[in-house]
Amino acid sequence: MTDRIKTGADREIVRTYPYRSAAPSTLWGELVAGAKSEIYLAGYTNYFLWTQQPHFNDTLRAKAAEGCRIRILLGDPEGRTTRDRETIEDVALTVSTRIRMTLDEVARLGPQDGVEVRFSAAEDAVNHVSLSTFRFDDDVLVTPHLPRLVGHDSPLLHLRRAETGGMFDRFTESAEELWSRGRKVQDVPEGRDR
Repeated sequence: MTDRIKTGADREIVRTYPYRSAAPSTLWGELVAGAKSEIYLAGYTNYFLWTQQPHFNDTLRAKAAEGCRIRILLGDPEGRTTRDRETIEDVALTVSTRIRMTLDEVARLGPQDGVEVRFSAAEDAVNHVSLSTFRFDDDVLVTPHLPRLVGHDSPLLHLRRAETGGMFDRFTESAEELWSRGRKVQDVPEGRDR
C-alpha cells in the first residue's frame, strides 16, 4: 500500500502531461470554478483560456463578484523579448497577436473590482516567457516552455500545495516576484459588449 501513497518531495504533484494541450479543458474549468480566493494567470499570452473555456469573461466576472482576486500577468506585446520569441517560434499566430487577443478579451471583461492586469517588467520578460504559472487557490498548473516550442507543445505540471517550501511554493513565489515588478496595463480600453 505504501507504494501508492506519496510521502516524498513529489507529493505535491497531482499529475503531469507531456503537452499543455494534453490536459483536458475540463481540468482548467474545474480549477477556475473551484477557486474561492485567488486566480492568477501568469502565462506570457494567456489567450488560449478564452478560446478553450466557454464564456470565460462571464466566469471571471462571477468569480470577481464572489470576492475572488483575479490577476493576469502578460508579456509586453511591444517588448524585445516578445519580438525575439516571435522569431524563434516562427508561427502565423504571433506572440504579440496572442497577447493582444488577451488584451481585447480583458477590455470586453470591462472594469471589475478585484481584477488586475499587468505586463511583466522588461528585465523579467525572458524569465516570464519561459515559464507559465496558473494559480487557482492551492492548485497550480505550471508550463516550463521548451526551447523553440509554443506553450501548448510544452509539458504541464499540476501541483497542489501540501507543505511550506515545496514545489507549489517555489513556482508560485517565482510568479509573485514577476507580479511585484510588473507594470499596470494602462492602455487597455474600457470594456465593451460583444
